[in-house]
Order: sequence, then structure tokens, then C-alpha cells
Amino acid sequence: MVRTAETRRDTFVAQHLEARGIRAPLVLAAMRAVPREIFVPDALKRDAYEDRPLPIGAGQTISQPYIVAYMIAALCLRGGEKALEIGAGSGYAAAVLGQIAGTVFTIERISELAVRAVSNIAAAGCDTIHVRHADGSAGWAEEAPFDAILVSASAAEVPKALLRQLAIGACMVVPVGRESCSQKLLRITRIDEDTFAREHLIDVRFVPLIAEED
Repeated sequence: MVRTAETRRDTFVAQHLEARGIRAPLVLAAMRAVPREIFVPDALKRDAYEDRPLPIGAGQTISQPYIVAYMIAALCLRGGEKALEIGAGSGYAAAVLGQIAGTVFTIERISELAVRAVSNIAAAGCDTIHVRHADGSAGWAEEAPFDAILVSASAAEVPKALLRQLAIGACMVVPVGRESCSQKLLRITRIDEDTFAREHLIDVRFVPLIAEED
């Protein structure tokens, strides 16, 4: 029997996300809803539901689906939030995030990927996602504050601009560490104007976040 992409997606969510501890119903529903095959190159569509990163060009990758689900679950979204993503890539994580958040603003530094992300997001039928080609470390100041910030690239230190754009009481999930072998995924919660609580979630590997000052 030929398995449809939807069937493969359902099987993937059950075997690789639920079975590994992802429990947030909104996140599981979002992962079931977004067709990952739209966001990978044509030659790799057959691998879209393998739980691993895949190359998308320009030396970048689409993240492992488990990590996408884990990071979005760590944001503790309830639905309807205004969210910012740094590092759009092919647009996949933004599309998943957009199934939960009310509006998503996503930034991609590499122009060819930003253009592709716009096309992929439109093909997936996501109409609440805004893509900008810019330096992600500067955030999107005119749309701040954000109820959630997801950073899909690793920084040596958390950019101060992103901390300033986080709403009080909101969370940012960000990988920190310059070397790929020593990155920590942090959840940062803004307590008040000047106070931020940090939690180390897991160790990860991400491409570096390249800022203008670099």
C-alpha cells in the first residue's frame, strides 16, 4: 500500500516525537499539520520524515524535527501569541510555530534562503507569517515586544537586542555556544524590566548566528 505524506507524518509524530516525550498537544498537532516535504529540496523529499537535519543550500540545514518540536514545546505557548523566530532557513520551524502562535515574524540573513522561505511558507498555506531578510541578532524592533522568541542558530552570547524585545513573562529558547560540540539550549524567561531567569534544557548543535558586529 502506498503511504501518503500525511500518513508518514502521523507515523513520524507517534514514533519520534510522542514516544520520545513530546507531550504538548498544540505542538504535536502543529507537527502533524505542516508538510515538511515542502521545505526540503526536491532531491531530498523522500527523506522528509527521517528524524535528522537535511541540507537546504547555502551551507545551511533544516533542523531535525524532534529538535523543532522540543524547542517550540519549551516556549510553553497557549495559542495566539506574537512570536519572533531568528534563522528562518527554509521556513519550516516558522510554519510549525505559526500553527500555534497568532502571528510569526521570522528573520533570515541569507537572501536566497529568505526568498525560498517566503515561497515555501506560501506553498504550505501559512498566511500569518512575515519573513524579513536581515541580521537576526538585531531582532524586529518595530514589532516588539514578543510573547515568544525562538532562535534557530547558536550565538556565543544571547544578543541583547533580543532580550530587550522579549515581553515580561515571556520565554526565549536559544542555543548558546560558539563551538558546535559545546552548545547549550537555554530557556530564558523575562521576569521584569531588568531580570531574566535562565534554564539549561539540553545540549544541541546548531549553525552559528552571524551578527553584524561579527
